[in-house]
Amino acid sequence: MKTKTNMKQITYLFLLLIGFSATAQEKKWTLQECVTHALENNISVLQGQNTLLSNEQDIIASKGQFLPTVSGSAGHSLSLGNTEIFPGQFVDRTSNSTSFSVSANQTVFNGFRLTNLYKQSQLSLETNRLELNRIKDDISLNVVNAYLNVLFNIENLEIAEAQYGFTEKQLKQVQDLVDAGVQPQANIYDAQATLSRDLQSVTVAQNNYDISLLTLSQLLQVPYKGFDVQVIEVNDPSAELMYDDATPIVAYALANRYEVKVAEKNIENAELSTDISKSGFLPFISVGYGFGSNVFYTNLIQTENTFFNQLNDQKAHSFRLNISIPIFSQFQNKTNVAKAKIQEENAKLSLVQTKLSLEANVQRAFTDAKAAFRSYEAAKVSLEAQNIAFQNAQERYNIGAMNAFDIEQTRLRLVNAEASLVNAKYDFIFKTKVLDFYLGKPITE
Repeated sequence: MKTKTNMKQITYLFLLLIGFSATAQEKKWTLQECVTHALENNISVLQGQNTLLSNEQDIIASKGQFLPTVSGSAGHSLSLGNTEIFPGQFVDRTSNSTSFSVSANQTVFNGFRLTNLYKQSQLSLETNRLELNRIKDDISLNVVNAYLNVLFNIENLEIAEAQYGFTEKQLKQVQDLVDAGVQPQANIYDAQATLSRDLQSVTVAQNNYDISLLTLSQLLQVPYKGFDVQVIEVNDPSAELMYDDATPIVAYALANRYEVKVAEKNIENAELSTDISKSGFLPFISVGYGFGSNVFYTNLIQTENTFFNQLNDQKAHSFRLNISIPIFSQFQNKTNVAKAKIQEENAKLSLVQTKLSLEANVQRAFTDAKAAFRSYEAAKVSLEAQNIAFQNAQERYNIGAMNAFDIEQTRLRLVNAEASLVNAKYDFIFKTKVLDFYLGKPITE
């Protein structure tokens, strides 16, 4: 009885595990889940986050430069052997020497170098944070593109499978007509050849879908086995989705895009580097303080004071003021300032180049979106015409007024029109997403 109960428990557990496994395999990734996962696990993003952590440590280190350095030391030395006490007179002496000291040094003025280094460390953190946001934007756009490519290949596969199903029905219809003596036997061979070509099209469409799914899984860094996406309803494009003018998009992108802000921060960084290099011409002032004591005793003197008495009697304070004025640095300071100014000019040129590239990219994206929309409208009209043409051809074929070759050519034009419409639709949708990307709008909706 107990054995039967255990078997029931094992069977229940087994079925439960199978249920969990099936549920896990049936999970379909939404677009938002794909983007979120990529942003949380992408290696470039993780490296960028580590860079920010390193920048935070640099800020702490640069703050510490304003504080004094404090150090302590302790030492003991032992000397054994002959020592010349007087000229020509040596004795066997054992001596011990102990010393303790604490010192502190503080920079008072170094040409504002420390201040500018601190500002530069803060600026590096801000710049790398903007750069990380730029990387995240690019990754999001790549994921959306890959996701839309999967949906595009799903529709193409559905079209190919529908055409294959239609051809199967055509083959049966031709077979019935041949059996009835209405059409010749050769038409069966033509229909079978058409069915084989459609099967090949299904295979190609299935392979394209698998590759697009593999590409997306690799982009997300997740296992391909069992990976699938949720099919979302992609509405047909409409004229309302178009932007009338690229000017507001360009203006918004130039004011808000991260690559422009990074280039602006690089100019500030270069200006601080110039100020830091100029500090080499200014004097360096520092102060220091030291406190210490020492103890010395040998085996030759029996009346030496005790260790702690000597330590107390010989303690001393020291104060230091150091002023270093640069006079000639073998042109090092001069060349450092000159090179810093060149880098500053290059940073300004990089900003100009970044803005020009961004404006060109936005204008190109706007032009591509307009062209894609026109292509979609033309593909829609073409598909309607091909549908009518194929219906007419099918009627003519059924009454024997058109041969198999001609109706196959009409059907191929219909298939190509359907594929062109799907391609034009997704091409326009993605290019519209690119414009939304430059406008700062959510691209996962």
